[in-house]
This record gives sequence, C-alpha cells and structure tokens, in this order.
Amino acid sequence: MTVTRVAAIDCGTNSIRLLIADLDASTGEIGDLDRRMIINRLGQGVDKSGRLHPDALERTFAACREYAAVLAEYGVGPDRLRMVATSASRDAENADEFTKGVREILGVEPEVVSGDEEARLSFVGATKELTGEAVEPPYLVFDLGGGSTEFVLGADEVAAARSVDIGCVRLTERHFAGVELPTPDQISAAKADIRAALDLAAETVPLTEAATLVGLAGTVTTVAGIALGLPAYDSAAIHHSRIPLAGVREVVGMLLTSTHEQRAAIPVMHPGRVDVIAAGALVLLEIMERTGAAEVVVSEHDILDGIAWSLA
Repeated sequence: MTVTRVAAIDCGTNSIRLLIADLDASTGEIGDLDRRMIINRLGQGVDKSGRLHPDALERTFAACREYAAVLAEYGVGPDRLRMVATSASRDAENADEFTKGVREILGVEPEVVSGDEEARLSFVGATKELTGEAVEPPYLVFDLGGGSTEFVLGADEVAAARSVDIGCVRLTERHFAGVELPTPDQISAAKADIRAALDLAAETVPLTEAATLVGLAGTVTTVAGIALGLPAYDSAAIHHSRIPLAGVREVVGMLLTSTHEQRAAIPVMHPGRVDVIAAGALVLLEIMERTGAAEVVVSEHDILDGIAWSLA
C-alpha cells in the first residue's frame, strides 16, 4: 500500500477551504485528516468593481495564515500542497496582489484555473467514489459556487464541461443586495439571469442527458441539510443524500420568504451563508427544473478532493 499525504486549498468567491488527506492510489481511497472552511468572501464587490476589495484580501490572507499553521502541524510542505483559486480571482484586475500575498504566506503560487479545469477537478472529486454506489452514469455534476457554477457531463471521464457566471454571491449582489425579503420582480429578474446562464451552459454541456444529477458545494449541502431536517450540520448524513425536487422547491420557498434572523436560526446554516443562501438555492432549483431531474444526489466531496487526487 502506497499512501501519500497531500493538501489542497480551494479559494473561491465566498469561502476558502482546506483538505489534508492521505491518498491510497491503489484503492482509490481518500482518508481525511483535516477538512475545514472559512468564509472569506473574496468576491466582495468584484462583479461591480472588477477589483478585489482590500478587506476581502485581508480576510483571505488571515485564513491562509491559519491554514499555514495547520499544514505545519501535519507536516505537509509546499511540495505536497496545491492551491486553486477560482471565479473571483479570475475576474479581478488586481489579482497580482492576491497572488503575492498567498505566495508569501503559503510558499506556493495560487493557480487561477480556467472554468473548464475547475469543472474537471470537481468532476473527479465528486465521482471517483461513486463506483459501486447505487447511482447510474452518466453523471451531470454541477458545482454551485459564489461567483460561478461549473457543469460537467461524463461517466468514467469528462465528456463536456462549461463554467457560467451564476453563483450565490454574484446573484445576491446583482438582485437581492440590501434586501431582506426579495420582491416578486427581483426574484423574476434573478430567475431570468439564471436561465440565461443555463442557456449558455447548454451550448456546450447537454443538460438533459444524464442519468444522475450530482450537486456540490455549500449551497447544495446546506439546502440538503434543511430538507433532511437535521438538528445540526452533519457531513456524514448529507454526503450522498438524495433530495427530491419537491423538497428543494419547499426549501427555496421558505428561504425566499424568511428574514435574516429566521435564516440565521436554521440549525445547519453557516453564519457566512445567511445573506446569500436564498439566491444560491434559487440557482439549485432552476438547475433541477431545467435538467428535469427528479432528485439531486448531494456530495460533500468536490473540487477539494479533485485537487488532492491531482497530486497523487
């Protein structure tokens, strides 16, 4: 048995996440040692200004300093660390400030990957362990992030992939900014935005040909936790759960008509998601309705796991 200890960091628009794991390439098993998330909101205002906000950069650098200490604790050096930076840092004019700060703290260059590469890493992370599960390929995997959503269709390997600019932070800033209860007109405008992005995705990725729809990232796992009625966030209960369309529709209706205080009181809700979860959940619902999926299979394993396997 050959086990390799590696670390992966995924720096997205809303959160920065760390995975330290032991990989067994002979069995395809990934053994988590540490998996954690910090809401850093790197994408604060990027959609409008085109620049990374100084406060957002400082929050991100603070998270990197915390992660550097954890990496040292587990004995993982820069040669076994890969950091991928996604939508917000692709869009920003001052991405060099981000790159320089990360390099000084972690000793690695953050890789600002293309949307297609992001999609492929997500697909590997989400599907590598689906072999033997009672799910049928081909899979349509979607990774619903803060600034973008990636769609990947494939079975054993990727057949088509596309990234489009819809995500929980971007849509909140565009349509629900400063609004506690969105109006019907605001919801309609958000839906039109989502549907236009799905039209773009469908130019590259057939959205109705998969046997199984697999959803990734915090919006999807949070909606799943709410639909399951969990008393607290429980990764084991959420991982590979199957949430029917009717259940997602019910959760979305509740979130769109809940106050900030009511959303914050939901047991599975991370504080950093309270103000963006409604827009994110609306994206999830529109994806399910567009694909015709009766249910979504929810995965806790995603791009982080894909990044880790790329180091094996």
